[in-house]
Amino acid sequence: MPQAPLVMRGVLLTGSIALGLVAATGAPADERGPASSCARISAGLTPLSDLGSGSYHHYRGGLYPGGTNTPGPRYLAKGLAAARAVQPLAADGTPSAGGKVVFLSIGMSNTTLEFQEFQREAAAQRLNPALAIVDGAVFGQDAEKIKDPHGRYWSEVDRRLAAGGATGRQVQAVWLKEAIIRPTEAFPADAQRLRADLRAIVAILAQRFPALHLVYVSSRIYGGYASTTLNPEPYAYQSGFAVKWLVNDAIDGKVAGPWVGWGPYLWTDGTKGRKDGLVWTCDDVRTKDGTHPSPSGARKVAGLLLSFLRTSPPSKTWFNPAA
Repeated sequence: MPQAPLVMRGVLLTGSIALGLVAATGAPADERGPASSCARISAGLTPLSDLGSGSYHHYRGGLYPGGTNTPGPRYLAKGLAAARAVQPLAADGTPSAGGKVVFLSIGMSNTTLEFQEFQREAAAQRLNPALAIVDGAVFGQDAEKIKDPHGRYWSEVDRRLAAGGATGRQVQAVWLKEAIIRPTEAFPADAQRLRADLRAIVAILAQRFPALHLVYVSSRIYGGYASTTLNPEPYAYQSGFAVKWLVNDAIDGKVAGPWVGWGPYLWTDGTKGRKDGLVWTCDDVRTKDGTHPSPSGARKVAGLLLSFLRTSPPSKTWFNPAA
């Protein structure tokens, strides 16, 4: 449902589901289908965060190089420096004690459903009083669409920022979560295609938002309950490799602009779960397609994002209130 800008505990929240892409059910017509299948409670795949030095089709696991789940010291130092550069900015992008630190979501339907729940939960938290949280994710806008710098998606992002009383010059951190609708290529070609799209999107972000310092990227949630071809397994799982390879490119200096790192890793093997206890049940997806999160699924993702931003070294300094 459309959201008016909301201010609570010093945090500005704004966003809406727009562009005429949403039907009364809360999902665009081309993203509806038969009821979700609850039979596939496990895909039999190992989450990247648990795979470690193991491999999937000869590609090593872990979120970062070497099978680890944390950035190496040198790359972490760059992330910390980028986080320290975040400061309140006036509308024209100049430092201002009364300015804003805009945290913007970029992505598709799942992203906006999850981020709107994150906004609601953030409103009840004590956070950086300069923080403005803007939902820029839109239904139907997959990676193939938003990689076009002239696509209508970017006009909608500008509209969302303006609705929140913010400008692109105040955007300093982004949560990026994208996928490709109805992928058909075999691995690793599918993940390589998404990786290329993500690189193009990061380049657009760097060009549109000159004060952008940090981009946190997440891959898909569990897709085993899907009843459509939107983004089922194993594509949802394999999107994690696209993010991993994008981050590797950034570490290798092949991605210009902001520091790029993992946001929360969202995939888990259905009810089999992963080592940290996260499970994904059929109740966590919408019955229409088994692909979009239900309210309980959105709460899980929002909780993971909130915990990540509160505790991760390259985010906690600007997200939390000053000590």
